[in-house]
Amino acid sequence: MERFWKNKWFAALVYILMSLFVVYLLFLMKPMLLGIFQFLKAVLMPFLIAMMISYLLNPIVVLLNQRKVPRTIAVLLIYSVFIVCVSVIIINVIPMLMNQLVELNEHLPQLAMQGQSFIESVNQSQLLPFSVREGINHSLVKLESGISAAISDYMNQIGTTINVLFIAFIIPFLAFYMLKDFQMIEKTAIAIVPQAHRKPTIKLLVDIDTALGNYIRGQLIVCVIVGVLAYIGYWIIKMPYPLLLASIVAVFNIIPYLGPFFGAAPAVIMASTVSVKMMIIVAILNLIIQVLEGNVISPQVVGRTLHMHPLFIIFALLVGGEIAGIPGLILAVPFFAALKVVVQHLFQHYINRSAQ
Repeated sequence: MERFWKNKWFAALVYILMSLFVVYLLFLMKPMLLGIFQFLKAVLMPFLIAMMISYLLNPIVVLLNQRKVPRTIAVLLIYSVFIVCVSVIIINVIPMLMNQLVELNEHLPQLAMQGQSFIESVNQSQLLPFSVREGINHSLVKLESGISAAISDYMNQIGTTINVLFIAFIIPFLAFYMLKDFQMIEKTAIAIVPQAHRKPTIKLLVDIDTALGNYIRGQLIVCVIVGVLAYIGYWIIKMPYPLLLASIVAVFNIIPYLGPFFGAAPAVIMASTVSVKMMIIVAILNLIIQVLEGNVISPQVVGRTLHMHPLFIIFALLVGGEIAGIPGLILAVPFFAALKVVVQHLFQHYINRSAQ
Protein backbone atom coordinates (compact mmCIF):
# COMPACT_ATOMS: atom_id res chain seq x y z
CA MET A 1 0.00 0.00 0.00
CA GLU A 2 2.86 2.35 0.83
CA ARG A 3 4.41 1.70 -2.57
CA PHE A 4 1.15 2.72 -4.20
CA TRP A 5 1.09 6.07 -2.37
CA LYS A 6 4.70 6.78 -3.33
CA ASN A 7 4.19 5.83 -7.00
CA LYS A 8 5.14 8.74 -9.29
CA TRP A 9 2.16 8.08 -11.60
CA PHE A 10 -0.21 8.34 -8.66
CA ALA A 11 1.43 11.62 -7.62
CA ALA A 12 1.11 12.93 -11.19
CA LEU A 13 -2.60 11.95 -11.24
CA VAL A 14 -3.17 13.79 -7.97
CA TYR A 15 -1.47 16.92 -9.32
CA ILE A 16 -3.57 16.78 -12.50
CA LEU A 17 -6.81 16.39 -10.54
CA MET A 18 -5.84 19.27 -8.24
CA SER A 19 -5.00 21.46 -11.24
CA LEU A 20 -8.35 20.67 -12.88
CA PHE A 21 -10.13 21.49 -9.62
CA VAL A 22 -8.32 24.84 -9.41
CA VAL A 23 -9.23 25.60 -13.05
CA TYR A 24 -12.88 24.74 -12.28
CA LEU A 25 -12.87 27.08 -9.26
CA LEU A 26 -11.34 29.87 -11.34
CA PHE A 27 -14.04 29.32 -13.97
CA LEU A 28 -16.74 29.67 -11.30
CA MET A 29 -15.06 32.87 -10.05
CA LYS A 30 -14.75 34.30 -13.59
CA PRO A 31 -17.21 37.25 -13.14
CA MET A 32 -15.48 38.36 -9.93
CA LEU A 33 -12.01 37.92 -11.41
CA LEU A 34 -12.99 39.91 -14.52
CA GLY A 35 -14.23 42.76 -12.30
CA ILE A 36 -10.98 42.73 -10.32
CA PHE A 37 -8.96 42.61 -13.56
CA GLN A 38 -10.82 45.60 -15.04
CA PHE A 39 -10.30 47.59 -11.84
CA LEU A 40 -6.59 46.79 -11.62
CA LYS A 41 -6.13 47.52 -15.34
CA ALA A 42 -7.76 50.94 -14.97
CA VAL A 43 -5.70 51.82 -11.88
CA LEU A 44 -2.35 50.30 -12.78
CA MET A 45 -2.23 50.98 -16.53
CA PRO A 46 -0.85 54.56 -16.17
CA PHE A 47 1.88 53.29 -13.83
CA LEU A 48 2.69 50.42 -16.21
CA ILE A 49 3.00 52.75 -19.21
CA ALA A 50 5.08 55.22 -17.19
CA MET A 51 7.30 52.35 -16.03
CA MET A 52 7.89 51.29 -19.64
CA ILE A 53 8.76 54.87 -20.64
CA SER A 54 11.15 55.11 -17.68
CA TYR A 55 12.73 51.79 -18.63
CA LEU A 56 13.28 52.97 -22.20
CA LEU A 57 14.73 56.35 -21.24
CA ASN A 58 16.76 55.32 -18.18
CA PRO A 59 19.93 54.37 -20.17
CA ILE A 60 20.04 57.92 -21.57
CA VAL A 61 19.61 59.37 -18.08
CA VAL A 62 22.38 57.10 -16.77
CA LEU A 63 24.65 58.18 -19.64
CA LEU A 64 24.08 61.87 -18.82
CA ASN A 65 24.45 61.18 -15.10
CA GLN A 66 27.86 59.58 -15.72
CA ARG A 67 28.90 62.89 -17.33
CA LYS A 68 28.19 64.74 -14.06
CA VAL A 69 24.66 65.82 -15.02
CA PRO A 70 22.26 65.47 -12.05
CA ARG A 71 19.42 62.99 -12.69
CA THR A 72 16.71 65.63 -12.34
CA ILE A 73 18.44 67.92 -14.86
CA ALA A 74 19.03 64.92 -17.17
CA VAL A 75 15.33 64.00 -17.09
CA LEU A 76 14.34 67.62 -17.73
CA LEU A 77 16.79 67.74 -20.67
CA ILE A 78 15.24 64.59 -22.16
CA TYR A 79 11.76 66.05 -21.70
CA SER A 80 12.90 69.29 -23.34
CA VAL A 81 14.35 67.45 -26.35
CA PHE A 82 11.16 65.39 -26.57
CA ILE A 83 8.96 68.50 -26.48
CA VAL A 84 11.09 70.17 -29.17
CA CYS A 85 10.88 67.07 -31.39
CA VAL A 86 7.12 66.79 -30.88
CA SER A 87 6.75 70.51 -31.67
CA VAL A 88 8.74 70.06 -34.90
CA ILE A 89 6.56 67.07 -35.82
CA ILE A 90 3.38 69.00 -35.04
CA ILE A 91 4.51 72.01 -37.06
CA ASN A 92 5.69 70.04 -40.11
CA VAL A 93 4.08 66.61 -40.20
CA ILE A 94 0.67 67.05 -38.54
CA PRO A 95 -0.62 69.62 -41.09
CA MET A 96 0.41 67.27 -43.90
CA LEU A 97 -1.31 64.39 -42.13
CA MET A 98 -4.45 66.48 -41.51
CA ASN A 99 -4.55 67.52 -45.17
CA GLN A 100 -4.39 63.88 -46.18
CA LEU A 101 -7.20 63.03 -43.73
CA VAL A 102 -9.35 65.88 -45.08
CA GLU A 103 -8.61 64.79 -48.65
CA LEU A 104 -9.49 61.20 -47.72
CA ASN A 105 -12.76 62.38 -46.16
CA GLU A 106 -13.61 64.31 -49.35
CA HIS A 107 -12.89 61.29 -51.52
CA LEU A 108 -14.70 58.76 -49.32
CA PRO A 109 -17.97 58.92 -51.36
CA GLN A 110 -16.01 58.37 -54.58
CA LEU A 111 -14.06 55.51 -52.99
CA ALA A 112 -17.31 54.01 -51.73
CA MET A 113 -18.77 54.15 -55.24
CA GLN A 114 -15.64 52.52 -56.68
CA GLY A 115 -15.84 49.82 -54.04
CA GLN A 116 -19.52 49.27 -54.79
CA SER A 117 -18.87 48.99 -58.52
CA PHE A 118 -16.06 46.51 -57.78
CA ILE A 119 -18.44 44.37 -55.71
CA GLU A 120 -21.06 44.55 -58.43
CA SER A 121 -18.53 43.41 -61.02
CA VAL A 122 -17.58 40.52 -58.71
CA ASN A 123 -21.27 39.58 -58.32
CA GLN A 124 -21.80 39.65 -62.08
CA SER A 125 -18.67 37.63 -62.79
CA GLN A 126 -19.37 34.08 -63.85
CA LEU A 127 -15.83 32.97 -63.00
CA LEU A 128 -16.54 32.85 -59.27
CA PRO A 129 -18.94 30.22 -57.89
CA PHE A 130 -22.21 31.46 -56.41
CA SER A 131 -21.19 30.32 -52.90
CA VAL A 132 -17.99 32.40 -53.05
CA ARG A 133 -19.89 35.52 -54.18
CA GLU A 134 -22.47 34.95 -51.46
CA GLY A 135 -19.70 34.61 -48.87
CA ILE A 136 -18.06 37.87 -50.02
CA ASN A 137 -21.37 39.74 -49.78
CA HIS A 138 -22.08 38.29 -46.34
CA SER A 139 -18.60 39.30 -45.12
CA LEU A 140 -19.05 42.85 -46.44
CA VAL A 141 -22.41 43.19 -44.67
CA LYS A 142 -20.81 42.02 -41.41
CA LEU A 143 -17.91 44.45 -41.92
CA GLU A 144 -20.33 47.35 -42.50
CA SER A 145 -22.38 46.52 -39.41
CA GLY A 146 -19.19 46.13 -37.37
CA ILE A 147 -17.92 49.57 -38.43
CA SER A 148 -21.31 51.13 -37.63
CA ALA A 149 -21.34 49.47 -34.20
CA ALA A 150 -17.76 50.62 -33.50
CA ILE A 151 -18.61 54.23 -34.40
CA SER A 152 -21.76 54.08 -32.25
CA ASP A 153 -19.81 52.66 -29.30
CA TYR A 154 -17.16 55.36 -29.67
CA MET A 155 -19.79 58.11 -29.65
CA ASN A 156 -21.38 56.60 -26.55
CA GLN A 157 -18.10 56.43 -24.64
CA ILE A 158 -17.28 60.11 -24.23
CA GLY A 159 -16.50 59.47 -20.58
CA THR A 160 -13.95 56.85 -21.56
CA THR A 161 -12.34 59.33 -23.97
CA ILE A 162 -12.05 61.91 -21.17
CA ASN A 163 -10.49 59.25 -18.93
CA VAL A 164 -7.96 58.38 -21.67
CA LEU A 165 -7.04 62.07 -22.00
CA PHE A 166 -6.57 62.29 -18.24
CA ILE A 167 -4.31 59.22 -18.27
CA ALA A 168 -2.31 60.66 -21.19
CA PHE A 169 -1.87 63.87 -19.16
CA ILE A 170 -0.76 62.15 -15.96
CA ILE A 171 1.67 59.60 -17.50
CA PRO A 172 4.50 62.13 -18.20
CA PHE A 173 4.47 63.18 -14.53
CA LEU A 174 4.60 59.57 -13.34
CA ALA A 175 7.45 58.84 -15.77
CA PHE A 176 9.34 61.94 -14.59
CA TYR A 177 9.30 60.88 -10.93
CA MET A 178 10.16 57.29 -11.81
CA LEU A 179 13.13 58.41 -13.90
CA LYS A 180 14.29 60.88 -11.28
CA ASP A 181 14.19 58.29 -8.49
CA PHE A 182 14.95 55.21 -10.60
CA GLN A 183 18.00 54.20 -8.59
CA MET A 184 16.20 54.74 -5.28
CA ILE A 185 13.27 52.59 -6.48
CA GLU A 186 15.72 49.85 -7.49
CA LYS A 187 17.46 49.91 -4.11
CA THR A 188 14.14 49.91 -2.23
CA ALA A 189 12.87 46.95 -4.24
CA ILE A 190 16.10 45.01 -3.62
CA ALA A 191 16.05 45.89 0.09
CA ILE A 192 12.63 44.25 0.45
CA VAL A 193 14.06 40.94 -0.77
CA PRO A 194 15.55 38.77 2.03
CA GLN A 195 19.34 38.77 2.19
CA ALA A 196 19.58 35.09 1.27
CA HIS A 197 17.66 35.62 -1.99
CA ARG A 198 19.08 39.02 -2.88
CA LYS A 199 21.91 37.85 -5.14
CA PRO A 200 19.69 35.49 -7.25
CA THR A 201 17.07 38.24 -7.50
CA ILE A 202 19.61 40.73 -8.84
CA LYS A 203 20.79 38.16 -11.38
CA LEU A 204 17.16 37.57 -12.41
CA LEU A 205 16.58 41.28 -12.95
CA VAL A 206 19.81 41.62 -14.92
CA ASP A 207 18.83 38.68 -17.16
CA ILE A 208 15.37 40.19 -17.76
CA ASP A 209 16.98 43.52 -18.62
CA THR A 210 19.38 41.76 -21.01
CA ALA A 211 16.51 39.89 -22.67
CA LEU A 212 14.21 42.89 -23.04
CA GLY A 213 16.34 46.04 -23.15
CA ASN A 214 17.89 45.73 -26.58
CA TYR A 215 14.72 44.15 -27.99
CA ILE A 216 12.32 46.94 -26.96
CA ARG A 217 14.60 49.83 -27.89
CA GLY A 218 15.68 48.13 -31.12
CA GLN A 219 12.10 47.31 -32.07
CA LEU A 220 11.15 50.98 -31.85
CA ILE A 221 14.06 51.89 -34.15
CA VAL A 222 12.99 49.15 -36.59
CA CYS A 223 9.43 50.53 -36.64
CA VAL A 224 10.73 54.00 -37.55
CA ILE A 225 12.96 52.57 -40.33
CA VAL A 226 10.11 50.47 -41.74
CA GLY A 227 7.77 53.48 -41.64
CA VAL A 228 10.29 55.63 -43.52
CA LEU A 229 10.85 52.92 -46.14
CA ALA A 230 7.08 52.51 -46.58
CA TYR A 231 6.63 56.29 -46.97
CA ILE A 232 9.41 56.50 -49.58
CA GLY A 233 7.95 53.52 -51.46
CA TYR A 234 4.40 54.89 -51.41
CA TRP A 235 5.67 58.31 -52.51
CA ILE A 236 7.62 56.82 -55.43
CA ILE A 237 4.64 54.81 -56.76
CA LYS A 238 2.37 57.87 -56.20
CA MET A 239 0.15 56.10 -53.69
CA PRO A 240 -2.60 58.32 -52.20
CA TYR A 241 -2.06 59.42 -48.58
CA PRO A 242 1.51 58.02 -48.27
CA LEU A 243 2.28 59.53 -44.86
CA LEU A 244 -0.94 58.31 -43.26
CA LEU A 245 -0.59 54.77 -44.62
CA ALA A 246 3.14 54.58 -43.83
CA SER A 247 2.41 55.66 -40.24
CA ILE A 248 -0.02 52.73 -39.91
CA VAL A 249 2.66 50.36 -41.23
CA ALA A 250 5.20 51.71 -38.69
CA VAL A 251 2.84 51.44 -35.70
CA PHE A 252 1.66 47.90 -36.44
CA ASN A 253 5.18 46.66 -37.21
CA ILE A 254 5.84 46.56 -33.45
CA ILE A 255 3.62 43.43 -33.37
CA PRO A 256 5.80 40.46 -34.49
CA TYR A 257 4.68 38.31 -37.43
CA LEU A 258 1.03 39.49 -37.50
CA GLY A 259 1.72 43.25 -37.39
CA PRO A 260 2.99 43.62 -40.98
CA PHE A 261 -0.26 42.12 -42.33
CA PHE A 262 -2.39 44.48 -40.21
CA GLY A 263 -0.25 47.44 -41.23
CA ALA A 264 -0.29 46.67 -44.95
CA ALA A 265 -4.03 45.93 -45.14
CA PRO A 266 -5.23 49.61 -45.25
CA ALA A 267 -2.72 50.42 -48.01
CA VAL A 268 -3.78 47.40 -50.08
CA ILE A 269 -7.47 48.28 -49.64
CA MET A 270 -6.78 51.90 -50.62
CA ALA A 271 -4.76 50.76 -53.64
CA SER A 272 -7.63 48.50 -54.78
CA THR A 273 -9.77 51.64 -55.22
CA VAL A 274 -7.13 53.04 -57.61
CA SER A 275 -6.43 50.01 -59.80
CA VAL A 276 -5.62 46.32 -59.62
CA LYS A 277 -2.10 47.16 -60.81
CA MET A 278 -1.61 49.59 -57.91
CA MET A 279 -2.91 46.97 -55.46
CA ILE A 280 -0.38 44.41 -56.72
CA ILE A 281 2.47 46.97 -56.59
CA VAL A 282 1.58 47.96 -53.00
CA ALA A 283 1.42 44.29 -51.94
CA ILE A 284 4.83 43.60 -53.53
CA LEU A 285 6.29 46.77 -51.98
CA ASN A 286 5.16 45.76 -48.48
CA LEU A 287 6.46 42.24 -49.05
CA ILE A 288 9.90 43.62 -50.03
CA ILE A 289 9.95 45.89 -46.96
CA GLN A 290 9.07 42.99 -44.65
CA VAL A 291 11.71 40.74 -46.24
CA LEU A 292 14.28 43.49 -45.63
CA GLU A 293 13.00 43.99 -42.10
CA GLY A 294 13.11 40.28 -41.23
CA ASN A 295 16.45 39.45 -42.85
CA VAL A 296 18.49 42.67 -42.72
CA ILE A 297 17.09 45.41 -40.47
CA SER A 298 15.89 43.47 -37.41
CA PRO A 299 18.93 41.14 -37.16
CA GLN A 300 21.24 44.17 -37.32
CA VAL A 301 19.28 46.47 -34.98
CA VAL A 302 17.52 44.08 -32.59
CA GLY A 303 19.44 40.85 -32.99
CA ARG A 304 18.22 37.46 -31.81
CA THR A 305 18.05 38.49 -28.16
CA LEU A 306 14.80 36.80 -27.11
CA HIS A 307 15.56 33.25 -28.32
CA MET A 308 11.84 32.47 -28.55
CA HIS A 309 10.39 30.02 -31.06
CA PRO A 310 7.95 31.56 -33.61
CA LEU A 311 5.18 29.19 -32.46
CA PHE A 312 5.57 30.42 -28.88
CA ILE A 313 5.54 34.05 -30.07
CA ILE A 314 2.30 33.50 -32.02
CA PHE A 315 0.78 31.82 -28.95
CA ALA A 316 1.80 34.84 -26.86
CA LEU A 317 0.20 37.18 -29.40
CA LEU A 318 -3.07 35.23 -29.34
CA VAL A 319 -3.17 35.33 -25.53
CA GLY A 320 -2.25 39.03 -25.39
CA GLY A 321 -4.80 39.96 -28.03
CA GLU A 322 -7.55 38.04 -26.24
CA ILE A 323 -6.78 39.67 -22.88
CA ALA A 324 -6.08 43.29 -23.84
CA GLY A 325 -6.66 43.79 -27.58
CA ILE A 326 -4.09 45.90 -29.46
CA PRO A 327 -2.09 46.84 -26.29
CA GLY A 328 -1.99 43.13 -25.46
CA LEU A 329 -0.56 42.32 -28.89
CA ILE A 330 2.15 44.94 -28.39
CA LEU A 331 3.08 43.89 -24.85
CA ALA A 332 2.62 40.12 -25.24
CA VAL A 333 6.09 39.24 -26.52
CA PRO A 334 8.09 41.32 -23.98
CA PHE A 335 5.88 40.02 -21.14
CA PHE A 336 6.25 36.37 -22.14
CA ALA A 337 9.99 36.87 -22.68
CA ALA A 338 10.32 38.16 -19.12
CA LEU A 339 8.11 35.30 -17.88
CA LYS A 340 10.37 32.84 -19.70
CA VAL A 341 13.42 34.20 -17.87
CA VAL A 342 11.58 33.93 -14.52
CA VAL A 343 10.54 30.31 -15.23
CA GLN A 344 14.12 29.41 -16.25
CA HIS A 345 15.43 30.83 -12.97
CA LEU A 346 12.79 28.93 -10.97
CA PHE A 347 13.72 25.65 -12.68
CA GLN A 348 17.42 26.34 -12.08
CA HIS A 349 16.70 27.10 -8.42
CA TYR A 350 14.69 23.85 -8.10
CA ILE A 351 17.48 21.83 -9.77
CA ASN A 352 20.12 23.36 -7.46
CA ARG A 353 18.03 22.55 -4.38
CA SER A 354 17.44 18.96 -5.59
CA ALA A 355 21.18 18.53 -6.17
CA GLN A 356 21.86 19.56 -2.56
